[in-house]
Amino acid sequence: MRFVDEFRDPALAKTLLREIEALAAEVSAVRGRPIAIMEICGGHTHAIFRFGIEGMLPPSIELIHGPGCPVCVLPMGRVDDCIALAEMPGVTLATFGDALRVPGARGSLMEAKARGLDVRTVYSPMDALAIARAEPERTVVFFGLGFETTMPSTALTVLQAEREDIRNFSLFCNHITIIPTIQALLDEPDLRIDGFLGPGHVSMVIGTEPYRFVAERYARPLVVSGFEPLDVLQSLWMVLKQMRDGRAEVENQYARVARDAGSRVAQDAVARVFELREFFEWRGLGTIPHSGVRLREAYAAWDAERRFLLPNLRVADPEACQCGDVLTGRIRPRDCRVFGKACTPATPLGALMVSSEGACAAYHRYGALAREPA
Repeated sequence: MRFVDEFRDPALAKTLLREIEALAAEVSAVRGRPIAIMEICGGHTHAIFRFGIEGMLPPSIELIHGPGCPVCVLPMGRVDDCIALAEMPGVTLATFGDALRVPGARGSLMEAKARGLDVRTVYSPMDALAIARAEPERTVVFFGLGFETTMPSTALTVLQAEREDIRNFSLFCNHITIIPTIQALLDEPDLRIDGFLGPGHVSMVIGTEPYRFVAERYARPLVVSGFEPLDVLQSLWMVLKQMRDGRAEVENQYARVARDAGSRVAQDAVARVFELREFFEWRGLGTIPHSGVRLREAYAAWDAERRFLLPNLRVADPEACQCGDVLTGRIRPRDCRVFGKACTPATPLGALMVSSEGACAAYHRYGALAREPA
């Protein structure tokens, strides 16, 4: 397949694996322990398991599956707020399909839809705006979520709603930011991370400069990575090479898509429409300062949180659920006491089991390719 096969070349993969094994042996011998590398993005996690990459790596490399899945870190209370919106007379809730089965305290949006509420799946926020345009008698609320990757499309949709003066459209904003998340992980005293694979799609928007603090303040290498097998392997090689050379830098393996400066057009749209929240709650991680955004006052007319009275309750995860420990790499999905038992794709207790980028979903689907712990 053109433009794909070259990133899945078995001969090149074997060459990279040999180099990785040699570098890992050298670095781990100096450090006297395995090397812990976190892939931040859930897309990387699924690529790693889909292509059996973890099983090919030497035991001296320990991959940690980070909190780079926005659906996975959505707290249960925000799902309940969505259900409360859908229950309001005349309201249509539009959402990405990934969020339909995420459990809240009052069930999921899919269950709400089965009860007769008007919950519709869309592929973009512009689809939600099109519903509002076509059905002026309905009030359409778009459930906006995602890291910086999806923020620009949401921002541009709000700007389009303003241009057309479409007042029966609003945004329930749950967009989150990657940089405070990485800093929160690095500040965890009991969490060991030696290096990072940076998120490719987020970096396409924000560029590589925002990650500089990882190298300069925390002395950790970070390599922005693509999502094909050779992308991941080359990025791991680049991280290990920095460690072997005693360097801590930000490098960009995914330069064919992600530019160092990012996208100025996307950044400008986001800055025009959104501002940082003082605090935002993350499922399993608690509250992280400045890790979420909200609509600016100028766009209050399209802000669902200003237009509607929402429960806005903090809801604790089920006691048996260990999503937080999985998200921070403290345990593997298979080490969770309910993984594959009470928590399955058909009966999920946590969002990591239902999201297309969730670590538990990856383990459940590709578990035969996962490396058993040493």
